[in-house]
Amino acid sequence: MKKLIYTLLLLNFFFLAQAQKSNTYTKSVNDWHKARIADLKTPTGWLNLEGLYWLEKGANSFGKKEGSDCRYNNAAFPAELGSFIYEGDSVLWVNQKNYTIKVNDQLVVGQVPVKVFSKEEQAITMSWSHFTWTIIKREDKIGVRFRNLKAKTLVNFKGIERFPIDANWRVKASMVAPSQNLLMITNILGQTTAQKTAGKLIFVIQNKEYSLDVIDEGGPKFFIVFADETAGKTTYGAGRFIEIDKPDALGNTEIDFNIAYNPPCAFTEFATCPLPPPQNRLKLSITAGEKNYGNH
Repeated sequence: MKKLIYTLLLLNFFFLAQAQKSNTYTKSVNDWHKARIADLKTPTGWLNLEGLYWLEKGANSFGKKEGSDCRYNNAAFPAELGSFIYEGDSVLWVNQKNYTIKVNDQLVVGQVPVKVFSKEEQAITMSWSHFTWTIIKREDKIGVRFRNLKAKTLVNFKGIERFPIDANWRVKASMVAPSQNLLMITNILGQTTAQKTAGKLIFVIQNKEYSLDVIDEGGPKFFIVFADETAGKTTYGAGRFIEIDKPDALGNTEIDFNIAYNPPCAFTEFATCPLPPPQNRLKLSITAGEKNYGNH
């Protein structure tokens, strides 16, 4: 009898430990998702974008007036706020008369040209009222990324539907050194660029081996753009993103598909997202992570 009681106590302890481990894991994924939602709702998140204007050489007028080169048709916006002057590799901003804007929180008054972009300066933020914008570069294209901090897409945001958290979608993986140091990635504009690759991840799901090529962006984690057979059905049609811990000295790491997330293009038409390379289009359905959002 004592032996039976001891065995039952051990089993009870084992199942309790397993339950606590499962609860801890579930909480970690939910905490990650909460931080992800909070980030989307920040002033630099993807929910407030309302414009993306590609500049032509010379002067580009900016305002709600019909015929503006960069037209933002919103009753709360000036008819003519100013102009972007795109010459060489730089962009200057010139206010329209009687308007005041901010460039990196510094007031700009009058019609004095202010440099807002050069090869060395790509993160300057401009603002007027509750509208902000930055100059971005995509290969040979220079554009204006425009945000409305009171956008309906932000105000009406109710969250992102997810698959149920399932620890079985957290899989062990091993990194294989790349045959070449560059991975060709195409974005939705059709531009193809060479990205530094960390190598190829090899992993097994349901007794079948799969692989994903990994991008090394220089940060603390590696980055993957992938698609699977849920794409265009329950998940975003152009694929999803996932980040992984860098492998240990033996090349071992893991992929947690429960934290696979939508690219910016799932939330807005004003983003320029990378697409999965052909080898990262998996022939299986990954029912984990974020589901599709909206109709972009």
